[in-house]
Amino acid sequence: MTAPNDGGYPAFPIDVPTSARMYDYSLGGKDNFPVDRAAVQFVNSQYPASLDVTRENRLFLYRAVRFLARDLGIQQFLDLGSGLPTQANVHQVAQRFQPGARVVYVDSDPIVLAHGRALLADDETTRVIAADVTEPERILADEDVRKMIDFSRPVGVLLLSVTHSIVDDDKIRHLLAVIREAMSSDSYLCYSQLAGTDQAGVDAGNAMVAKMGITWKNRMVDEVAEFVRDFEPVEPGLVDVKTWRPDPDQPPLAPVDEALRPYLGKGAEETRFYEYGGVLRRP
Repeated sequence: MTAPNDGGYPAFPIDVPTSARMYDYSLGGKDNFPVDRAAVQFVNSQYPASLDVTRENRLFLYRAVRFLARDLGIQQFLDLGSGLPTQANVHQVAQRFQPGARVVYVDSDPIVLAHGRALLADDETTRVIAADVTEPERILADEDVRKMIDFSRPVGVLLLSVTHSIVDDDKIRHLLAVIREAMSSDSYLCYSQLAGTDQAGVDAGNAMVAKMGITWKNRMVDEVAEFVRDFEPVEPGLVDVKTWRPDPDQPPLAPVDEALRPYLGKGAEETRFYEYGGVLRRP
């Protein structure tokens, strides 16, 4: 089953869950379908810490973008695999500390593009483009990207909770190499991926998600660190993102659906898997 084409965007499936809509539901969003909600509830029934891990990644986004905009003065951002617009979007955080900061969102999910373009239609400082993040040359050549982002100046590139949706390791290496080459020195990469500390656990989780029809590849922590070896981590380095410069006073996320509330707090002691990442400088 697919949602009908509205004339401007391709139809999209509503009987198969997508990671973007599942993420939206986990953050308290409304742009999801019953199949996505059921998938999130199933994942959390098997891995009760998953909800906290997902939400911690969004809280990390706020702190990372704030660091780049407020502390380093970065005024342009490229968000790769941006997902559905929700609270504390990149342009909202960046422009709070750098009025007029420019942001380009990149995604290939039709529903993400439809919602993003509708939300940002009258915003001259933002663009939403349709592209697969595994095709970085196409992204860099895009007219809107070239118009909005001056790669001769420092830029903040975000690749948050995206690469576990890319199963081919070589495609991730290629993406990061091409983007790194385009970035000027003193540009920054905000990076995270779901990662595990036990290979058997990683394999079991991947098998479960594969049965749900979702493209997915959780990896070991050291494998994820290898992807970004050509960048220089800023303090405190690559970590469980909930420990990256934590701030109990940052704006909270929206409340979750009642069905998910029993899982809140279950990630407090989780060490087997987490969103692993940090902010890294392009030397």
